[in-house]
Amino acid sequence: MNVELINTGSELLLGRTLNTHQQWLCRRLSDHGYLVARQVCVPDTGTSIQQAVREALDRADIIIVTGGLGPTSDDITRELIADLFQKPLRQDPAIVAGLREFFARRNRPMAESNLVQAMVPEGAIVLPNPNGTAPGLAMKVEAGGSKIEDGTGANTPSSILHPRSPRWLIMLPGPPRELHPMFTNHVLPLLQREMPTETFICRTLRTTGLGESALQEMIAAPLSQLVSAGLQLGYCARPGEVDVRLAARGPTANRIVGEAADIVQDLLAKFIFAEEDDELETVIVRTLTAGRLTLALAESCTGGCIAHRITNVPGASAVLLAGMVTYANVAKTKFVGVRPETLAAHGAVSEAVCREMAEGVRRETGADFSIAVTGIAGPTGGSPEKPVGTVFIGVSSSSGTVVSKNLNRYEREAFKQITAQQALELLRRSITG
Repeated sequence: MNVELINTGSELLLGRTLNTHQQWLCRRLSDHGYLVARQVCVPDTGTSIQQAVREALDRADIIIVTGGLGPTSDDITRELIADLFQKPLRQDPAIVAGLREFFARRNRPMAESNLVQAMVPEGAIVLPNPNGTAPGLAMKVEAGGSKIEDGTGANTPSSILHPRSPRWLIMLPGPPRELHPMFTNHVLPLLQREMPTETFICRTLRTTGLGESALQEMIAAPLSQLVSAGLQLGYCARPGEVDVRLAARGPTANRIVGEAADIVQDLLAKFIFAEEDDELETVIVRTLTAGRLTLALAESCTGGCIAHRITNVPGASAVLLAGMVTYANVAKTKFVGVRPETLAAHGAVSEAVCREMAEGVRRETGADFSIAVTGIAGPTGGSPEKPVGTVFIGVSSSSGTVVSKNLNRYEREAFKQITAQQALELLRRSITG
């Protein structure tokens, strides 16, 4: 089953809008066994959109086009698709009634330009859109059933250009709040009914604390027999993390992936922090909440990055008591109790200062656990003894205080993210013992 995505929108190519459709749609499709083989992004021009669809029809069984169904002058997808298949556009009375009701409920006048959204190519299935004004459209492409404009002005029978049959062309509105429910409620059931696919199982184990190559060396050989039996093994590295993807197709997929997951979990137990989509901070907030434990932070070089990640998690207020950015030495002394003589003897970037920061912020807030970080983000400020990238991370609890030293040679933003990741992982291991 070959699936292709075509995202339309000049704003995507200008970098004005983030293209989130690819990730969202690829994940939902793959979860149900429809693997996307290609994705392209094209501007809002007739030649680009038609060429992308024409090329996709040569390869794909399912083509999903996003954007260009609205009421403005650059929303031209439906017209271009109708022209490509030489299908007349006809106004759908039910869509017109829905548009008028949509604006009436909001006590807003409806511009007549909105009626263009009620134009439907002959033979297309209308996909309702209760969250907006532009309905989606689905067209079944039968080999030999229609003629396709070949780009030269001539009409070519689809059976000559595209021998496979049938295929489905899906058109979805661009706004995510409209696209997401439309895909879930209408597109997915249509695909499962008209284009059923074999069982596909995919699990992702999320790790931190290991590089991609080191991780592969630990698990590749033990998984080799399962790979020969159909296991798809993949890796996705990001700052401070590596995801291990285990997937398989067919009637034995569940068994193969399950056995592979057991092997990986045995080999990488202390490095695995979650499965699927959970972030490290989510795991920590969940674990602290379950144990009715609290947390306090004293950050220097990360500038509040750890607090930002923790507070991104719903329910963080139940565990995070305080987060202090003690950037200057005077703040370290005043707010978290670092002794001036410790600063004078060891410097702000030192194990001794990090330890006092962690213990001080826990003492001042009464938290069960605390994190402290102090380091040199660069690009200046380093020395032969403490080069740029040096960072000390401390975690304190009633069981004691542990401090680790790391060398994170990255530009400032990456330095902060990776240091925050290391700090959260040190906390996770401290909580779980």
